[in-house]
Amino acid sequence: MIVLRDEKRIARLARTAQIISLVGLLVLVAGLLIIFFSRDTRVFLFQLAALVIGFALSQVGLYLSHRYVRRPRPDQVLDKAAGKFARKDGRLYHYLLPAPHVLLLPTGVVVLLAKYQNGHISAHGDQWRQAGLGMRRYFGREGLGNPTREAETMTARVAALVKEVAPSAEVPVLPVIVFTTQNIDNLDVKESRIPATHFSKLSAVLRQQTMGLKPLPRADYEAVRAAFDAKAPHLLEETVDADA
Repeated sequence: MIVLRDEKRIARLARTAQIISLVGLLVLVAGLLIIFFSRDTRVFLFQLAALVIGFALSQVGLYLSHRYVRRPRPDQVLDKAAGKFARKDGRLYHYLLPAPHVLLLPTGVVVLLAKYQNGHISAHGDQWRQAGLGMRRYFGREGLGNPTREAETMTARVAALVKEVAPSAEVPVLPVIVFTTQNIDNLDVKESRIPATHFSKLSAVLRQQTMGLKPLPRADYEAVRAAFDAKAPHLLEETVDADA
């Protein structure tokens, strides 16, 4: 499988995550210490401001760290998981298109929404629930949100790009939600309206979702591929071995 990945963007955002996290920590520490060094009657207001700003910065740093710092990163997990299905004719684009992870196949396009969250996760239609975290919920955790809405938004953006470059073609653009946590506590997503799976089962889900699709006309496929590749003229194609 061919992978195109914006390594410079990943490195830049990883560095940004580390800086923001450090600044957030320093602001929180400053807020704790200020009471010992200031006799201003407004010291508690300063502490409150430091708490709010420090917490906001730490959340931004956490958001970026989970995507660009922690190993394996979501894109690295998806490389191997998707590669088991599309090892010969797939092209996987990371952080280049209107969605972070997009798989181009001869039969269509798959938008992969990566979620790293742990705990007991379940889905019924469009309703998602995350439980079983206990106190972990309040420390270093990003909420699950609503993966259905996220996937639909990303898919619509990619579909708009496809329609722009191949207006007369019928190119399927399919969303799949993928949980990239290695040892997730429990994942019950059979009732999700949008296909959702653990990364270890992604190959089977992709096979199921694309089973009835016919190969795109050559001209349509080349038009979509050219549009996707145009977002990465500065990148070299990387061949990923799913068995490595």
